[in-house]
Amino acid sequence: MRRVGARLARRGREAGAAAVEFAIVLPMLCVLLFGIVAYGGYFWIAHAVQQLANDSARAAVAGLDDTERQSLAQASLSSGLSTYAYLKPSSAQLTLANQNQELAITVAYDAAGSPFWSLSGLIPMPPTLIRRQAVVRLGGY
Repeated sequence: MRRVGARLARRGREAGAAAVEFAIVLPMLCVLLFGIVAYGGYFWIAHAVQQLANDSARAAVAGLDDTERQSLAQASLSSGLSTYAYLKPSSAQLTLANQNQELAITVAYDAAGSPFWSLSGLIPMPPTLIRRQAVVRLGGY
C-alpha cells in the first residue's frame, strides 16, 4: 500500500513541475507565434507592393510622355490595390522618374494602420514605410 501512495505523490509532484515548466515556456511560445504572424504579414505586404510597382511600370511603358505614363501607372496602381485585402489605397504613393531611357516607378506604402503592426510594442518590427521600385527600359533593346 505504501508503494501506491508514494507513486501517487510522485506523480502529483511531476504534474506540478510540468505545469510550472509550461507556465515558463508559454509566454515565449506566444511571442514566437505572434512574431511569425507579424513578419509573415510584413513579407506579404512587401511582396504585394513590389507586384504593384511591377504592374504599374508595365502599364506606364505604353505612355507617350511622362504625364501620360504617370496617369497610366497611377491607374494601374489604383486598380491593383483593390485586389489586395488589408491594403488601403490612401496609404500608397507612386512616383515616376525618367532618366537615360529608363523609367523607374517607385511605390511607397505606409503600413502603420495595418493589423500586423499592432504588436510592434511586443515584437521589434521593420519600419512601417515600405518602398519598392521597378525599372523598365524605354525604346527597345
